[in-house]
Amino acid sequence: MAKFFGYLLQGITESAKGIPFTIGISLVAVVIGLIVGFLLAVMRSSKIGVVRTISRLYTDIVRGTPLVVQIFIFVYGVQVFLQGQGLNFKWPDPAIPATLACGLNSAAYMGEIIRGGLAAIDKGQREAAMSLGMTSRQSMRLVILPQAIRIILPAMGNEFVTLIKETAIVSYAGVRDIMRRGVLLSSRIFEPFPVYIGVAIVYLIFTIPLSKLVVTLEKRMKVEAD
Repeated sequence: MAKFFGYLLQGITESAKGIPFTIGISLVAVVIGLIVGFLLAVMRSSKIGVVRTISRLYTDIVRGTPLVVQIFIFVYGVQVFLQGQGLNFKWPDPAIPATLACGLNSAAYMGEIIRGGLAAIDKGQREAAMSLGMTSRQSMRLVILPQAIRIILPAMGNEFVTLIKETAIVSYAGVRDIMRRGVLLSSRIFEPFPVYIGVAIVYLIFTIPLSKLVVTLEKRMKVEAD
């Protein structure tokens, strides 16, 4: 039993070294997801059919394929494809394409969250803003978006928590995140059970407080809305 807890502690200590990579990838991926997701939400509500179709296709394809496949496409597929075209291209670090893949994957979900938040705002508010002399862009920025943000913020928080857990997949691409550190340690000492429990504990240290924070934020916003 003493050995078990010793390996468990070793697993926690070693995997914790990958925290900066996991948090960094998650934060950058969320920012990418927000930017691209907002564009997708706007495109989805466009009056131009082709634009709506592109947004819908992107969302369906990304949500319909595993994240690990998308990461492999970006990390290995893109590089090999460009080299096959005669370009001397190589990713400087696998964390770059892995983060990009996570961000673009998150965008498909963020886009639906943002679209739902925008759709929840009464159309009469946009019309009222326009009647006051605001342009369409001004009404979106000053009237619609502030209200929509309050609606979608809890869902965005849940997406961030989910993303932290999903980034464990980037370990398959060689990124030394929390999971990868645990895998390497397990392969050295041949004690996968206590090591991976240690990895799970490190993830729980992040996800449980963040989940509680999201729930608290959701309750507070509900009270303010009432």
